[in-house]
Amino acid sequence: MHEAHLMETLMRRIAEIAEAEHARRVTGISVWLGALSHFSVEHFTEHFERASTGTIAEGARLDVTVSDDTQDADAQEVMLESVEVEV
Repeated sequence: MHEAHLMETLMRRIAEIAEAEHARRVTGISVWLGALSHFSVEHFTEHFERASTGTIAEGARLDVTVSDDTQDADAQEVMLESVEVEV
């Protein structure tokens, strides 16, 4: 459930950014995965591909950074760092 909620929030934010930029599509996404987010790069990629199917972000290139700092204040978070769009 935690992962599903994080992906819903992420996809909502991506859609908001794309709309604000009047994007035709999202071409790239950079995310930061906290050490306690319960995601590996592979696991996140699977969830992203599933969540983005049929959306403006389908097929977007992913750039994923994984933190190993369990003491970071955001260690449980998935943080959107940037969104690249095509207008």
